[in-house]
Amino acid sequence: MAINKFENKGWTPEHIGSLAGKTYVITGANSGAGFEASRILLSKGARVIMMNRNPSKSATAIADLKGSLGNQIDVHFIHIDLSKLDSVRKAAEELLEATTTIDALICNGAIAQVAKQEITIDGFESQLGVNHFGHFLLCGLVFDRLEESKGRIVIVGSNGYKMGLKRIKFEDLNFDSKYTAWESYSQSKLAQMMFGYELQRRIELAGKNVQVQVCHPGASRTNLLMDTASTFNKVLWSVMSRVVAQSAEKGAWPEVMCATEQGLENAKLYGPTKRADTVGPVGENKLDDVALDEEAATRLWQLSLEKTSLNWPL
Repeated sequence: MAINKFENKGWTPEHIGSLAGKTYVITGANSGAGFEASRILLSKGARVIMMNRNPSKSATAIADLKGSLGNQIDVHFIHIDLSKLDSVRKAAEELLEATTTIDALICNGAIAQVAKQEITIDGFESQLGVNHFGHFLLCGLVFDRLEESKGRIVIVGSNGYKMGLKRIKFEDLNFDSKYTAWESYSQSKLAQMMFGYELQRRIELAGKNVQVQVCHPGASRTNLLMDTASTFNKVLWSVMSRVVAQSAEKGAWPEVMCATEQGLENAKLYGPTKRADTVGPVGENKLDDVALDEEAATRLWQLSLEKTSLNWPL
């Protein structure tokens, strides 16, 4: 059962005051929930740095934002390809050069329902590579800057974390034995969320000044599946989204809340609270215990350090 401390209306952007002087970094921000999160934050006076894979789509997104909010908005683009660890390293360097403070890093970028198994240049199943390993590395590389800023990391998960196998398939991370688009996607989102909760635990033990929050967008009308899913799934989602999904803007509310709202707790999941947590007022969702498996999370943490060659003494 979902819990909502914001009462029947749930959390909305009306809860946000002025964000002047604050800097927010968002991956996958040229469309969908990431774009709408950018719009909301910019409308409150924040500076937004978009970290996207496609330069031309990013330029179009920035032009759209300036067209609706005015040329005075402070929005910038840094190229990142989360499927390539070298690109993540380069992007992290550029980010640290571009800003002395990061009030929140929103790990929003994702791919989903990749129809056939694809392996990244670094040897990862593509969804696990983009959704988890790419973000894990980025968070580790900019963590010190986040701590200096007393900032936040927002992990944008998915209700898919509690579906599929409901575990990390350590013995066959890439699903070489039997690949399915859904099970590999579910694993990638579970890995992201396990990472978020493990990071919370490690930060608390180390006494660091970084908040980590985990959320999900519910069922939102975005283009997440359009580049990667099978034709059948694309058509199915195109039809279903008109009936069961909410707008991309409302899908952005949980991540904006997690980046700005005071008083959020650890070991929680925030998102829509109606119709099996797919749409509706934003609040706290019931969290499946699978995401809080500390033994699996510790193993995933060590594996992630090895796979990304990251030195993160936390």
